[in-house]
Amino acid sequence: MEEFVQCNVCGKEVKKENGFMKEDFLEVTKEWGYFSNKDIELHSFQICEDCYDKWIATFAIPIKKKKVTEVV
Repeated sequence: MEEFVQCNVCGKEVKKENGFMKEDFLEVTKEWGYFSNKDIELHSFQICEDCYDKWIATFAIPIKKKKVTEVV
């Protein structure tokens, strides 16, 4: 059975075959606490790598990058 994750920004489908994703993507889950306008809401979304690259290019402070020796 083929499954997929859909990018919330562009709508692109990232396909899963034989239990493995064909491409990588960013998955974000945020449980909002008190003192926000979203008290006790759970938000989640996925972003493909292309949209992620475009998004972080707009950041005022660059993201921190670190090479890893093993993929978990």
